[in-house]
Amino acid sequence: MSDSLPGPEFWAQVHPHTGDVTDIQRTVRGCMSDLTAVVECEKGPVFIKAVRNRQGGRLDSLDRERLINPFVRPFSPELLWHSKAGEWAVLGFEVVKGRSADFAPGSADLPDVVDLIDHIGWLELPTVAAEWPESRWDRFAEGEASLFEGHSLLYTDINPDNLLIGEQANWAVDWAWPTHGAAFIDPACLVLQLIGAGHSADAAEGWASGCSAWVGAEQKAVNAFAAANVRMYRSFAERKPDEEWLRAMLAAAEAWAQWRGLSL
Repeated sequence: MSDSLPGPEFWAQVHPHTGDVTDIQRTVRGCMSDLTAVVECEKGPVFIKAVRNRQGGRLDSLDRERLINPFVRPFSPELLWHSKAGEWAVLGFEVVKGRSADFAPGSADLPDVVDLIDHIGWLELPTVAAEWPESRWDRFAEGEASLFEGHSLLYTDINPDNLLIGEQANWAVDWAWPTHGAAFIDPACLVLQLIGAGHSADAAEGWASGCSAWVGAEQKAVNAFAAANVRMYRSFAERKPDEEWLRAMLAAAEAWAQWRGLSL
């Protein structure tokens, strides 16, 4: 993501949706986008997310986020408009007031986090997502990838910055790569994040038990998923040894697998 703002052609493209722009506040997150910013404008504040209109993963993820939005309300800010023309693909969302969730042990946010993940797990799989099977862990599953298959809508991008806690409501933002798969995967992703935030594996799974999808999970499938995460983060960390967050996620995955009695 460049620190410079897009040129006049970008603002001309979005002008029918924004009117005259009076202020642009870039966000510190959104590293996979060319622009994420809260824009004050003639037609009211809007959160803008934009990438170059070029074929590839980033454009595909923006398209998925656009398509899934009507089906993940009210757990995601509403998509107000979108534009894809010339050099840019742009989404314009309602601006919500919330702060990043605190995943640390003892945090007062944890019940709200669990409740949010549980509610996402109850959403029906929309037709638009039928062709988006989850496959990110398959090559690390060593023949057990079929255990991750299913017809539940998955969010997966669970981390403190993507779960916003507000005074009246909470949101899961950045639905950049929704998929469908086994229902336990979202609560399992939460377990891994909680361990990374300082919870014991036992305590992390205790919080996940507040999700219906976790309670009904096949333990063989959970073990396979825990093992796949160790192999995945080990592979990523070996390729990018300077990325501290990858080392931290590997340590969390290893702690989880060890607690489950897995030898990897």
